[in-house]
This record gives sequence, structure tokens and C-alpha cells, in this order.
Amino acid sequence: MKALINLLISLVVFFIAISIAAATGIENVLRVVILAFLIQWVAYIPAYVFQTEKFYDLTGSLTYLSVTWYALILASGDFANANLANTVIVLLISLWALRLGSFLFMRIHKDGEDKRFRTIKPSATQFFMTWTLQGLWVSLCSMCALTAISSDSGVVVNALFYFGLGLFLLGFSTEIVADNQKSKFRSFPENRDKFITTGLWAKSRHPNYFGEIVLWAGIAVMSFSSLEGWQYLTLISPIFTYILLVYVSGVRMLEARADIKWGHDENYKKYKSSTPVLWLNFKG
Repeated sequence: MKALINLLISLVVFFIAISIAAATGIENVLRVVILAFLIQWVAYIPAYVFQTEKFYDLTGSLTYLSVTWYALILASGDFANANLANTVIVLLISLWALRLGSFLFMRIHKDGEDKRFRTIKPSATQFFMTWTLQGLWVSLCSMCALTAISSDSGVVVNALFYFGLGLFLLGFSTEIVADNQKSKFRSFPENRDKFITTGLWAKSRHPNYFGEIVLWAGIAVMSFSSLEGWQYLTLISPIFTYILLVYVSGVRMLEARADIKWGHDENYKKYKSSTPVLWLNFKG
């Protein structure tokens, strides 16, 4: 029964992404979204055979690179008529994907495993569903940019474009600083079983996820002026990112794990009660 449910969820997830892509009315968007899922399903095969999740995050990042650059190639006629703004938004997503992908890849190889996958890997259908969900993540997060790139006008340069660029740079820099601060904190043996409360982590319990949400909001704003009609559905990107990170794979899981590990600690209770879960608080 569980196997059937996993496969059904995978089918629904694929249908949602394909339906939104089809609603844009742009064939190239549909084409690159299908590519995003195909990459996951191909990568799933050796991952399941060898029971490894070590290249799961890296595959996600490579998929972002594949779909955005493929969309740019299709829109520009093999770069013969490249739109500068199209290229800029693709470069921004590429910069983010390369940074995050390499960071997560190095972290999992240092840690030896991703604990989230311990009970998932043995199940063929649940592991397959997880890879399919990554296809949804790539598709929905990037679809507003893919649509803007593939539109007749391409990405439009106006005040919204520059405002979105500012949001992206703010979110991207916040994510990098937060990740680096936590990595440095963990590098000291005496901090192995402690929680971080310094730097941006004194302003938010999950500043890296805050940055992630803000940068995708920036991509959506940069893409906005190129959209019309049903294409506005693709602006679900930052909303989906927020829901995913807060209620599915990110904050929810980490908060639960932290409560188990430090829930009895008075210092953690004080930190949790005085520090916002996500949004940065610079008061005091």
C-alpha cells in the first residue's frame, strides 16, 4: 500500500509541474521541465542500486544548471541572439546552484551520510518519490525565470528587474555568510554538540533559509515584467520555496531534531524563545 501511495505522489508531483509549465503556453518551458524530471529519474537508478544519497544535492544543482542554460540556448538560437538580461538571470541562478551544490556535496562527504535518507533509501518507491520531489523543486523554483527567458520579450530590464537583483544579492550573501558562520562554528571540536548563537544565527535560528527564500523572491521579481496571463502562476516559486523550507524538509525537521537534542537545555530554551525561527531580527 505504501509503495502505491509513493508512486501516486510521484505521479501527482509530475502532473503539477507539467500542468503549470503547459499553462505558460511556451513549448520550451514544458520541454525543460520534463528534462528536469528525466535527470532525476536517471540519477535515481545508480543511487538506489548503490544505496547512496551522496550525489542527491549535487544532482539537484546540476539540474538547475541544465534547465536554465538549455532554456537560454533555445531562446537565443544557440546564443546567436542572446538577450543580456536573460544571460544575467541564468548566471545568477548558476552562481547560486554551483555554490550551494558544492557546499552540500562537500558537507555530506565530510559527514559520511545525510541522516534524512536512512529510512528512505531501502524503499525503492519512497526513494524514487524523493528524487521526483527534487524534480518538482527545480521546476517550480526556476519556472518563472524559465518562462521569462523563453517569452517573446525575454527578461525585461526595468525598475523591478533591478529591485529583484537587489533582493537576490541580499538573499545570496545572507545564505553564504550564514553557512560559512555555521561551518566555522562546527569546525571546532568543542562545539560538536553545541548550537550556534553567534553572527546571523543570533538574529535568526535559520538565517540560511531566510536568504534562500529572499533570493528566489528576487528571481521572481526580476522575471515578473515578462509574464502575462496564466504565466503568473509561475510566481509560485518563492511561495513554494517558503513552504518547502519551513514546513517540509528544512526548518520543521531541524527544529524537531534540535528539540530532541537540546530541549532540556535552559540556554537553548532562552535562545529559542528570544530568536525568530526564520526572519532576521536586528532589534537589540
